[in-house]
Amino acid sequence: MTELRGAEGALRCSGCGAVLQTQDSSKPGYVPEQALSKEPVICQRCFRIKNYNESSSVTVEQDEFLRLLSQIGSREALVIHIVDLFDFHGSVITGLQRFVGNNPVLLAVNKIDLLPKVTNWNKVRNWVQKEAKDLGLKVEDIVLCSAKQNSGFDRLLDAVAARRGDRDVYVVGATNVGKSTLINRLIRDYSDLDQELTVSRYPGTTLDMVHIPLDDGRAIIDTPGIVYPSRYSELVAPSDLGVIMPDKPLKPAVYQLNEGQTLFFGGFGRFDFIQGERQSFTCFVSGRVPIHRTKLARADELFAEHAGELLSPPSKERIEALPEWTRHEFRIPKGSRSDVFISGLGWIKINNDVGAVVAMHVPKGVKVLVRPSLI
Repeated sequence: MTELRGAEGALRCSGCGAVLQTQDSSKPGYVPEQALSKEPVICQRCFRIKNYNESSSVTVEQDEFLRLLSQIGSREALVIHIVDLFDFHGSVITGLQRFVGNNPVLLAVNKIDLLPKVTNWNKVRNWVQKEAKDLGLKVEDIVLCSAKQNSGFDRLLDAVAARRGDRDVYVVGATNVGKSTLINRLIRDYSDLDQELTVSRYPGTTLDMVHIPLDDGRAIIDTPGIVYPSRYSELVAPSDLGVIMPDKPLKPAVYQLNEGQTLFFGGFGRFDFIQGERQSFTCFVSGRVPIHRTKLARADELFAEHAGELLSPPSKERIEALPEWTRHEFRIPKGSRSDVFISGLGWIKINNDVGAVVAMHVPKGVKVLVRPSLI
């Protein structure tokens, strides 16, 4: 990424202080070339907030994000930590607690619209509470919401009003969790921004954070989205992102398997039932990801011959561009209610209590784990 430089060094956005660049609109400091002639020069994200009350998704690498987070603990702040329910363990910021100090944290759990309508939401909330506690997160409240359906945000705004006091509001989250939608709603409800707002209202303070002024002199701080390479959604080509990320309620796919059978999820991953009594497994993945059943004994051969063709998407070229697959084996004990979770792709629920030995094959680096069943 090429940074723009003037006679006195790097050119910075007069709104947020980010170094300006014209190469990548998803990174901090992006400005279209045609906007460079304007005075003062502001990045696209600041421009959108200034003129349209709209926040855009900007990302930074993990180390840089943690550097930005480290400033929160020394300030009076209310932190809204937004996560993706479909990819909970992939999008949660597990080290958040050590950065925010004693500041209160609200956990906004987005994309609840993806779960089946018959879902018991009290159980989901209890599940989130337990998983957050096990991950070391201390939260004041948990709010289940859907940015797409604009549901749950009134309750989140009520929680913000009840706990903000005389504090700034920091919004933190990973990429593709719906952070921009939440920021836009906060701008609409709490800020006096309008079309006449001047650039000087944007303090050029912390690099890559945008401060959105509030009526009481405090601010909403929009932090860049953190990139977690362990999420499948960070590895795939943009055209395949819409395949693995569902945009409508999941339709659980139930398979009765004998030991020695395999399920392929297009060319994205493979699930092996290695040992155990005949039992059912429920797959929670995007409806655009085709599932193909075969025998474990010929799974390697099938993938070698048909990856990117019968086993697609992605295409053969995109499969070859991904890291080599790694095998993760798990022994599911009798009496447990467990999911095999694949970050960014979904999960497979083991329905029976008789126990099983299973394995998951995905590109190296993608997070795979066994967790208590979400549903």
